[in-house]
Amino acid sequence: MGKGYKWLLIAMLSCAFFFHQADRALFGLLTIPIQKDLSLTDVQIGWINTTLSWTLAAMTVVAGFLGDRFSRKWIITLSLSAWSSMTVCMGFIGGFMGALFFRSIATGVGESFYAPSAYALIAVHHKETRSVALSIHQAALYIGLRVSGLMVAWALDFLGSWRNVFIAFGAAGCALGVFFIWGLKDGGRQPADGNAGRAAEKKSVSAGLRAYFCNPAALCATAGFVAIVFVNNAYLFWVPKFAAEKYGVEVGAAGSQTMLWHHLFAFAAILAGGWLTDRFVGRMPRFRLGFQVIALLCGAPMLLWMGLAPTFAAMVVAAAGYGVFRGCFEVNTHASLFDVVAPEHRSTAVGLLNMIAFFFGGLSGVVMGKISHAYGVPGIKYCFVLMAGAYAIGAALMAYSFFFAFAKNRVAEA
Repeated sequence: MGKGYKWLLIAMLSCAFFFHQADRALFGLLTIPIQKDLSLTDVQIGWINTTLSWTLAAMTVVAGFLGDRFSRKWIITLSLSAWSSMTVCMGFIGGFMGALFFRSIATGVGESFYAPSAYALIAVHHKETRSVALSIHQAALYIGLRVSGLMVAWALDFLGSWRNVFIAFGAAGCALGVFFIWGLKDGGRQPADGNAGRAAEKKSVSAGLRAYFCNPAALCATAGFVAIVFVNNAYLFWVPKFAAEKYGVEVGAAGSQTMLWHHLFAFAAILAGGWLTDRFVGRMPRFRLGFQVIALLCGAPMLLWMGLAPTFAAMVVAAAGYGVFRGCFEVNTHASLFDVVAPEHRSTAVGLLNMIAFFFGGLSGVVMGKISHAYGVPGIKYCFVLMAGAYAIGAALMAYSFFFAFAKNRVAEA
């Protein structure tokens, strides 16, 4: 396997992650024609989205356990092929039950198997360049979220139907899955002593659970990521509505401006943050963790500013600032976890990290909805105080790891 393969791997996985995120956004972008064609109520649309989140939370743990025991190449390839095939099937559904099964359950199961194996495989091939590699891969998330909207608009005009858009996106993902059969390769994961019995013991389910739940540094890293997901979910669901109602801006303009500048600055921060982290982490092992603590502490005032901004323009500036610090954190989400979790348990750890983050972070939608329903626009304003508080709590727990837990739990790699 040539030295250049590790970057080819990043290119391939970034393409897969693009389809992963574009596929995730597809239903939301096409909700209006889908709802009209299938006569779905808002409640039914809500259940489709909620069931998808629950499916991802439940299955990502299983995906993590399997990723530490079987070929990550084949798990990733089958995952991509599975969710892409289910996306194709969405083009042929006839009602609510078909959408619930193919969109939420079947697609959710397929997507859940990607991340644990993909992040662990990147860590195998990238050590000194880990943050840069993960930042490039993470950047595909923002490209997928932004470009998918343009692609869907073009595809609707060209293909003429939301059904054909699903079929086209799914077929492209399936084609990439076929390429992965030959292009994707596993990395070596055998223990140095070659002891098969000891290796089996290390890969047991109980060992994976202990490596995560008995690891204070891993739990602190999870706390920070929960704060990120909690705020991200609230931002995506409620900020366009808040901006439109508070400042009297059209819904389309409120959504496009708050999302465009936020994601552009987060994208730039991820790429710059990956380079910066890899530059210093070799000399300062705790640099990555400290960088995340600072990102959370600086992000909290941006969230407060968004809630209190006197004008829409000021709110957009605050959203861009929040994007910068979100990107600085997210570039190291998995790299920080891998700093304190042994290679043989990393897929399991990613699965557990995602499960906890999806469950607790996903609660922000319900919490913000209740506050908004009870207090209106002023209530959403106070939601930003809650989001800033989540960042502060996450920063405090990760700071504990920085000063007390990291050195004890750190994993040194050759």
